[in-house]
Amino acid sequence: MAIEEVIDLGEAHKMASDLSEVLPARVRAPFTASFVRSARLYDEFVHRLVFSVFRTSGLAAAVTGEPGTAEEIIARAGLEPARARVPVEWILRRLSHRCVLEQTDGHGQPRFRVRAAVPELDPASVLEEQHRQDPSWLPSYVLAETVARDYPAFLRGERTGEEILFSPSRLRLWVDFFSNDNGLYAVNNLVGAGAVEEWLPPGPVAIMELGGGLGSGAAALLDGLRRAGRWPDIREYRFTELVPFFLRRGQHTLQTRFPEASFLKFGSLDMNRSFEEQGVAPGSLSLVYAVNTLHVARDLDLTIRGIFHSLAPGGRLVASECIRTTPAQAVYIEFIFNLMETFRSPVLHPTYRPNGGFLTPEQWLGAMKAGAFADVVVLPDIAALRDRFPDFNVGAVGATRPS
Repeated sequence: MAIEEVIDLGEAHKMASDLSEVLPARVRAPFTASFVRSARLYDEFVHRLVFSVFRTSGLAAAVTGEPGTAEEIIARAGLEPARARVPVEWILRRLSHRCVLEQTDGHGQPRFRVRAAVPELDPASVLEEQHRQDPSWLPSYVLAETVARDYPAFLRGERTGEEILFSPSRLRLWVDFFSNDNGLYAVNNLVGAGAVEEWLPPGPVAIMELGGGLGSGAAALLDGLRRAGRWPDIREYRFTELVPFFLRRGQHTLQTRFPEASFLKFGSLDMNRSFEEQGVAPGSLSLVYAVNTLHVARDLDLTIRGIFHSLAPGGRLVASECIRTTPAQAVYIEFIFNLMETFRSPVLHPTYRPNGGFLTPEQWLGAMKAGAFADVVVLPDIAALRDRFPDFNVGAVGATRPS
């Protein structure tokens, strides 16, 4: 496929215009024509990396001829079953959606086989086009390309995902990726900040951020609250992060950016343990905020209950998340994060947590209601948008602890 066939600028302008008509004002600004086209380009880049992994890992040969389930294909390719199951299922599902594989149902399980010869597509041409379109997205390309090189070793069980993703030599990749200078990632922070401005309770507030990472989400939120005139209302902003390197880096970033913010507090917090045992008093918070964090909770029920009890009556949870529009959707960024055990292997629930990774709007609604939250909403309303915009995956989930 030629790059100009992925999406031309005229089509991008039309889609951005259509989005501007339906998106709420608080979250409309980031979704420009450049963002729309860049998202399509990155999806195509990941697609071409998937083709490479598909061939070099032996999966292409394993689906040639007799159809097979994911488990059968993994065995034919000689891959490590426990580790490879989720990413291989994702690859097969994605290639099926792109009509590269034929998918049939057999005894309740999907079976796959190659429709025709697997094409060889060059990712470099997409990278070049992205550089011309918006070079701020390039850290996302570097990360995906780096991960793709080690994917076959991961699928064979030779290296863990955590070794591949978080070795000391690769921490710089995450500094560049989790940044408001990265056009792909900044949109999550901007949507989350807009949702907080929309939903933050009036009056003095005590805020705790979960999994604050390198501080880009907090920076976007604090910038937004200052512009909105809410700066004097912030009694405390407690920035928490479990990874020591991220915590140190995030603290340095925020203290440098906001030297006057005496309300900033920093500390480690594990969302998979009791919040109260880690020093978070019940009913002490007005807002719990998280950007792309809750979907990696090991036990989402436990984490949501911890958040609920930490909030004062009337307090809000706001989680900015990548959200699947349908349960079977294979979102491009999952190519990277499927290597993380916490991403692919949480405690499951049959209705609202049936798989690892990202959740649909309905699954978020079910999880929040199971945790006793009320007034659960998604901004923007992805369920209402998905027929017209099936690849719109950025939203903030808001929920209230009843008074």
